[in-house]
Amino acid sequence: MPNYEAEINRRRTFAIISHPDAGKTTLTEKFLLYGGAIAQAGAVKGKKNARSATSDWMEIEKQRGISVTSSVMQFQYEGFCINILDTPGHQDFSEDTYRTLMAADSAVMVIDAAKGVEAQTRKLFKVCAMRDIPIFTFINKMDREARDPFELCEELEHELGIETYPVNWPIGCGKEFQGVYDRGKGEIIHFTSNGGAKAATATQVRLDDPGLDGLIGQRLHQQLTDDIELLDGAAAEFDLERVRHGKLSPVFFGSALTNFGVEPFLEEFLRMTTPPLSRSAGELVVDCMDDAFSAFVFKIQANMNKAHRDRIAFLRVVSGRFDADKEVYHVQGGKKIRLSRPQQLMAAEREIIEEAYAGDIIGVFDPGIFSIGDTLCAPGQKFRFDPIPTFAPEHFRRVRSRDTMKRKQFLKGMEQIAQEGAIQIFKTPYTGMEEVIVGVVGTLQFDVLEYRLKNEYNVDLYMEGLPYEYLRWIETASGEPAKEEDLILGTDVKLVEDYKGNQLLLFGSQWAVGWTQERNKDLTFHEFGGASF
Repeated sequence: MPNYEAEINRRRTFAIISHPDAGKTTLTEKFLLYGGAIAQAGAVKGKKNARSATSDWMEIEKQRGISVTSSVMQFQYEGFCINILDTPGHQDFSEDTYRTLMAADSAVMVIDAAKGVEAQTRKLFKVCAMRDIPIFTFINKMDREARDPFELCEELEHELGIETYPVNWPIGCGKEFQGVYDRGKGEIIHFTSNGGAKAATATQVRLDDPGLDGLIGQRLHQQLTDDIELLDGAAAEFDLERVRHGKLSPVFFGSALTNFGVEPFLEEFLRMTTPPLSRSAGELVVDCMDDAFSAFVFKIQANMNKAHRDRIAFLRVVSGRFDADKEVYHVQGGKKIRLSRPQQLMAAEREIIEEAYAGDIIGVFDPGIFSIGDTLCAPGQKFRFDPIPTFAPEHFRRVRSRDTMKRKQFLKGMEQIAQEGAIQIFKTPYTGMEEVIVGVVGTLQFDVLEYRLKNEYNVDLYMEGLPYEYLRWIETASGEPAKEEDLILGTDVKLVEDYKGNQLLLFGSQWAVGWTQERNKDLTFHEFGGASF
């Protein structure tokens, strides 16, 4: 048997999360620069720039300068094999981020030094806290005017309910940002910009160095001395065990745009974060060191290569080693399959691989058999990893093709995009496919749907807003499908089905949910469902 231990122990798989515009994608690219995975970072300042971020591969992302889908990138750095999951920051695509966090072993939370904790950061943090995974904080944009660092740490603790431990401390901000003080080493890392190349020039100086005043100025030297004294007296004690259980967040300061503080952060992060974590499958806990291969599907992406109309399922390898052309058992499908042409990803770029280990993210060709949350394991095993929840949409529209002759392309496009989890689609029972209702978490997803149907399937959409805001999956006491004539429903309630045949009710108000439940005692309501397919 091959020895997996060394390969698995050197793997680190983490997600980068933030509110939009905090600099998450820029930080991702600087990591890739340090790992030698790319030669030049793309400027992510908007659509006028000729380059766009490596991790933003969709055309609509390049145009709008935002991430709307999670990207996966792998690179090597100082003996570590690193899998980065770059997530959408925009709240309208938060469901994609929630699913991606299920595949990560730790999270890097990027905070804007001028804005502090923002709405989307709170939501994402809650998902991390549920998973009990390590959370590392990078306070970004110190090269601009920033809030007081003590105030930022206090806000993190108050808003997110997690203690903080500043691993380094900023020296100045804005044009005066000189570098950071490394508390563990007792050294100042003084940065000099060198025009956006791979690394900012760093000079390491002891705090008691007589030339320090000349390097950072007497005023900043005195302020740093006072800050360190206050930190040492008031900050939480460092405890790696608490870090690894998401109870203490190490905090780093820097500027992703200028490279100030990025490399020290990457090195400390790799030292502190965990190798691949185990995963639950009901009563069973699957350890990363188990010899038998296992993985789960956390993302499906259609048309990454528009010319080939392909569909890629992203797998998180949980245990063992995967070999190309190895036969595996698809639990939900109930059959053995061969995973053809396994790939490792660099956003839209791909490389065929021969092997992968626990912690790795691989892409496999999906002929339409996989759903989000599916389990793959070695033949002879039949456990299922705990499901990835589907969040109830909050916005609904009736959608059809403007050209009735393109109905086939319309239905294929709608089903494929729904299978990715980007939208949820429903139909009115007993009407066939004549009416498609789309539900989304955020309204910007409608724009992406319209754009993708036009560009990938050549279908123009007609959309009509619907007055629903709430959704519940329903079950009858008998287990038989409900019939509308047997239900007592108000005028702002609609019975629909998802494309697995599960029945749901759409409601115009929270009051209507309670009213309907009160009058239909044999119905059980559920706020979360499985994947739509």
